[in-house]
Amino acid sequence: MPTRPRFMFSLRYLLIMLTAIGLLPLALLGAWSIHTVSDYQQRDQERLMLDLARAVASAADAELDGVVSTLTSLGHAPALDDGDLRGFYDAARALAKAQPDWLGVILTDHTGKILLRTMDAYGAPPAPVADPASLQEALTTRRPIAGRIARGAGGRSAFPVRVPVMAADGKLYTLTAVIRPDRMLRLIERQQVPGGSVTTIRDSALAVVARSQNQDRTVGLPPSPSLAELMRATGAEGTGLARTREGQDMATAYTTLSHYGWAAVVGRPAEQHHAVFQSLGVYGAGILVSLLLCIGLASLLSRRLVAAIKALQQGAAALGTGAPLVLAPSSIREIADIGKGLEQADRQRAAQERERKLLLDSLNQALDEANQAGRAKDEFLAVLGHELRNPLSPIVTSLDLLDRRDEQASRKERTMMRRQVNHLRRLVDDLLDVSRITSGKFRIDAQAVNLAEVVRHAVAAEPDQPLTLSAPEAVWVDGDDSRLTQVLNNLLSNAARFGSSATEVRLSKDATHARLEVIDNGIGMSEELLARVFEPFQQAPQSLARRTGGLGLGLAIVRKIVELHGGQVTAASAGAGQGSHFTVTLPLVTPPAVAPSLPGHAGAGGLRVLLVDDNIDAAATGSALLELMGHQVRVAHTGAAALEALRQQTPDVAILDIGLPDMDGYTLAGAMRRQLAGTPLRLVALTGYGQKEDVERAYAADFNLHLTKPATLADLQLATAPLEPAAI
Repeated sequence: MPTRPRFMFSLRYLLIMLTAIGLLPLALLGAWSIHTVSDYQQRDQERLMLDLARAVASAADAELDGVVSTLTSLGHAPALDDGDLRGFYDAARALAKAQPDWLGVILTDHTGKILLRTMDAYGAPPAPVADPASLQEALTTRRPIAGRIARGAGGRSAFPVRVPVMAADGKLYTLTAVIRPDRMLRLIERQQVPGGSVTTIRDSALAVVARSQNQDRTVGLPPSPSLAELMRATGAEGTGLARTREGQDMATAYTTLSHYGWAAVVGRPAEQHHAVFQSLGVYGAGILVSLLLCIGLASLLSRRLVAAIKALQQGAAALGTGAPLVLAPSSIREIADIGKGLEQADRQRAAQERERKLLLDSLNQALDEANQAGRAKDEFLAVLGHELRNPLSPIVTSLDLLDRRDEQASRKERTMMRRQVNHLRRLVDDLLDVSRITSGKFRIDAQAVNLAEVVRHAVAAEPDQPLTLSAPEAVWVDGDDSRLTQVLNNLLSNAARFGSSATEVRLSKDATHARLEVIDNGIGMSEELLARVFEPFQQAPQSLARRTGGLGLGLAIVRKIVELHGGQVTAASAGAGQGSHFTVTLPLVTPPAVAPSLPGHAGAGGLRVLLVDDNIDAAATGSALLELMGHQVRVAHTGAAALEALRQQTPDVAILDIGLPDMDGYTLAGAMRRQLAGTPLRLVALTGYGQKEDVERAYAADFNLHLTKPATLADLQLATAPLEPAAI
């Protein structure tokens, strides 16, 4: 046990002694230091306020530059180049709605005549030009102009930002954005200014655009007489005293060096200004006194303090590394108390280490259980997809048979059944796709694809929907054509399920990107739903009957596919009952030298087909459909029966189910290849397992084609299509 020191001193006692000794030089240096520091701080505060005014002016210029950039981009719209004012009106109106502080967009010709205003209906009689001086200046100088603040007929304040644009045919136009001053007010609110300060942004006529105090009562007002006099006397920027319209004296800094001719003014209460100078002077004197005290008494007391602090430092370091804690005794009471605290902390640390180890063990166990649950979920979804597709297969094949017979009496029922089966297939596909997304296994096979062809084929495959299509001849992107088809199918299905009676599909492109738009007139979306429409399991509110159906996965899958293609998908809606507008943007690529076409095969009749499936209904319906296509069909329900049928007669095509009772389809495929010993045979895998790894495993097992149940007539035509010599 360490020996207790004979005398104990508090740290406070020692510090008071130091302070008392330091009072002696304070009387000599106090007056001079306060005066010097006050003068310096006053100049420094004026510089800081002027820097703040410049920062506000720069931020206002940045906001105006952003508006100019947006208007410039709008001026490059194809509709304006083509002289399509109606189309340009729609584009400008959509842009104005997307900007929260824009009242609208105005287009004028080279004489200043208003051609359209998005605040009015298209073709409405033009209103008088507000702030004609700034419009004339924009036309004369042909550079962006920020106009003057003014109140409109409805009492709302706004200012114009005008940008001259040159169309492709050489015509000069002026685009004007009419902007509420709230945009500049929020800019002021984002600035870090001292309390009690007043910040103002003024236009080129020095009228108030935004003010941090009394915005509504002061917007559009000229500067107070004292501020106007200060600005006349000082020049482009400066500092001084001015009185606000509320009658308060302010230390003021301003600048008019904006490249739009606007001004930024920052004012701080004069009494607060002087109080800051006084307090800073006293603080500076205190710092000087503390420094002198440290110099005068360091030789007397530093050795004891430093030794005690080093001992505490070593103890704290030992506590952090887990080493044994060793503390030296100290005659300073507070340091001794800290040592006792370190000893208590050492005991608590040891207890916490034990608890942490137990917690880590529990966490590792929980992670293992979560991983096992994830693997079990993936296996369950794969089996679920297989088991759901198996009964769908004979249903789809039966419908194909009925369609081939084309009995008039059952046409309505067949249409209804096919619609519901397709809906169920999409539910299964969406469920499996979202599982791949959450597990990180979702992939695309990208190559140069003519998106226009993909869109035309997808629209043609939806004859029951009221669709209109607008697309150029070719739009080349780097993508997976099946996944891009899935994107458009999901968007069209979404429109149909939510009440669209006239859906428009538009495909266009600019210099770098393709734009695919699906516009419907369905139930529309609220702002709340728009914010989460691309999240999994999110849907518009439905009644208990759930007439629209669906799992809420389609749009989440659309977003993932588009992101994997390096693109972006957005949704917009004017509100409930106003329809929805989805836009997919994808980067363009250079067209290939030889353009690949979308796969399409016609079935070849007169083949010998061996169909192997343990599902008796699926085998019977598939066999009947193949026979109607003109093929000779033999059916087997086990792998052994298939090999026996192969010995009796060599087929041209063998369609194998993977999940057979005696052996799996991969093993059967290998046995058939060995039995034929080089004889040409087309092997087609037909299974309910449709994930990417299942397809890869089928091709690795020497299958020529992989089809996912339920197989449609088109699938069977593809399975019996003529083979290229290299594929046999």
